[in-house]
Amino acid sequence: MPEPTVDDVLAELATLEDPRVRAVNEKHGDDHGVNLSKLRAVAKRLKTQQDLARELWATDDTTAKLLATLFCRPKAFERDELDAMLRSARTPKVHDWLVNYVVKKNPHAEELRQQWFADPDPVVASAGWALTVDRVAKQPEDLDGLLDIIEKDMKDAPERLQWAMNHCLAQIGIEHPGYRARAIEIGERLEVLKDYPTPPNCTSPFAPSWIAEMVRRRA
Repeated sequence: MPEPTVDDVLAELATLEDPRVRAVNEKHGDDHGVNLSKLRAVAKRLKTQQDLARELWATDDTTAKLLATLFCRPKAFERDELDAMLRSARTPKVHDWLVNYVVKKNPHAEELRQQWFADPDPVVASAGWALTVDRVAKQPEDLDGLLDIIEKDMKDAPERLQWAMNHCLAQIGIEHPGYRARAIEIGERLEVLKDYPTPPNCTSPFAPSWIAEMVRRRA
């Protein structure tokens, strides 16, 4: 069978479009209407096809971009290419999947983390903080410095950046007992996401609650 083209894949994605799924996603700023389990099934069938993944990303269609992150070859992207891709990731889901499924597996991840961390664009900076969350767990360094920045800037940060900084705060408290008291104190004082609506049996994103719950589970 011939290899599928971009038009073939876009046509298939169009058949999977569900208005109800789109309505839910649009409430979160994501303009796509394909069930993610079905999208993963398409990616599994396509297997790894780097050229096709690049072409799908270039369409600027949100569903196509999401699909591209699932069957591309993460290590094959150059640093500047990933930087441009992040800056063109218009929606939260595309941004998150690009960082988590592609950038984290790329050999330039640490360079990009440092580059994005202090970027003037808060959405780009949030990617730097998301990568820092990983580093806090695996290769921590200057945790006092990170807590200083969080203490100073998180309260008034734009939403996407605030979420990423809050995740980093929680991660520090969860992973590093010596910094736990300070992380909890910062969270309690700033009260970021304290009143965020959390469904039953789910962990609150409020950092002190998040830290306490994860420490309890590990104990």
